[in-house]
Amino acid sequence: MTNDPAPAEMTPHGVPATVLPPDALAEIAALALRLRRANGPVIGALNALGGLMEARATALPAGLRRLIETGTVEILEGAYQIAGRVGTHSALPETGDWGHRVAAATGGALGGAGGLGTALVELPATVTLFFAAMQKVAARHGFDPASQETRAMCLEIFGSGGPLASDDGVNTSFLGTRLAVNGTSVQALIRQVAPTLAAVIGRKLASQAVPVIGAAAGAGVNYTFLSYYQEMAHVRFGLKRLAERYGAERVDLAFRDDLRRLGAG
Repeated sequence: MTNDPAPAEMTPHGVPATVLPPDALAEIAALALRLRRANGPVIGALNALGGLMEARATALPAGLRRLIETGTVEILEGAYQIAGRVGTHSALPETGDWGHRVAAATGGALGGAGGLGTALVELPATVTLFFAAMQKVAARHGFDPASQETRAMCLEIFGSGGPLASDDGVNTSFLGTRLAVNGTSVQALIRQVAPTLAAVIGRKLASQAVPVIGAAAGAGVNYTFLSYYQEMAHVRFGLKRLAERYGAERVDLAFRDDLRRLGAG
């Protein structure tokens, strides 16, 4: 009787579950570095102003704060629905990350030019632009941008922190699961995400509250926020793609190891 070693556990793609090939490890390391850079100097500068922005957001009229809290749900619902329609049009031009960032900065400048009044008008379009930018990232990683699961992951990114949050914006628990998406679950997800995004929106509006000066602030904040959400989308959809090929546990462990090595986790 021989004591042959048990065959290695294999992933659905035929890759040994105990190892990752060098190219996969290199890509995971690049995603970890991308996460660290997303929380780099620009975000650090915004965090340094976080107390001031928070104070200004708190000083917004109580009625406006309530409007932000309730209106964020409607804005997310609208962005989710529009994303499902727009994402099906493959003929839309590929603008790249920079194209979306320029558009966001321009919208922020226009929104801040007239203070709170124009900033509120600009807000739904800006959130929809953020959403569309994340969809484009998903498509680059091989995911259907109009699918319910992709759009739900975009919603999750809004709720997993933000440029001024202590959270690193990446919860890898999604790697090994496929979201069961239906009308009820989407509504629940939107209501779960809305308070986090509402806090971001409050800071954004506070920065745009002073006409003219608010134009420059709005451009800078929009640019920075969109850049951050795009980077988080690259990390999350990149990890998701690798997890589906090599197995969620191995990808998660490698990613967390790289974050520890970089001092970002």
